[in-house]
Amino acid sequence: MKDWQEFISSDENILLGKPCIKGTRISVDLILELFSNEWSIADILESYPSLNAAQIRAVFLYLRYCMQEEMYFPISKEVV
Repeated sequence: MKDWQEFISSDENILLGKPCIKGTRISVDLILELFSNEWSIADILESYPSLNAAQIRAVFLYLRYCMQEEMYFPISKEVV
């Protein structure tokens, strides 16, 4: 798999700088939300035909990178 940076970018002029799939206004956050709502890769590709499977995989590579770099917010003990 190629590096996530080939597929994910952040531009302050697009969605207020949210990380997006390059060349689109489709945010990493949106893709993760779709998966959390039980969408499959096939569902996403059908609904967003401009995307491809490599771009979807890059979302998860980016997320892994963020976790490795500790680019996340700690979960409060109050959150269940």
